[in-house]
Amino acid sequence: MFSFKLPINVLRCRATKLFVVHTPALDLSSAGKTEAEALHKFGEATQLFLSELQRMGTLDEVLEEHGWSKNRKQAFPWVPPELLHHKSIAVKIPAHA
Repeated sequence: MFSFKLPINVLRCRATKLFVVHTPALDLSSAGKTEAEALHKFGEATQLFLSELQRMGTLDEVLEEHGWSKNRKQAFPWVPPELLHHKSIAVKIPAHA
């Protein structure tokens, strides 16, 4: 087993009242009725996703495509990209009558 820190975002959907956990480092997300449930499901989904990539022999390729870098001094040689900011931006779309 390898262990590493993965940057995540935790969101709450007002309409469904579901919590969503997302990592831009893998473009992977999961949801649950509580934050704890969403985090648990996200952990399971992440383990399955990475295990499947490893089984298929595409782990290095996919992590590289998502901006991960190698650090051979660690047991798990990959380091996820650093999350610098979390922002909201204004987006305008035309209204249709």
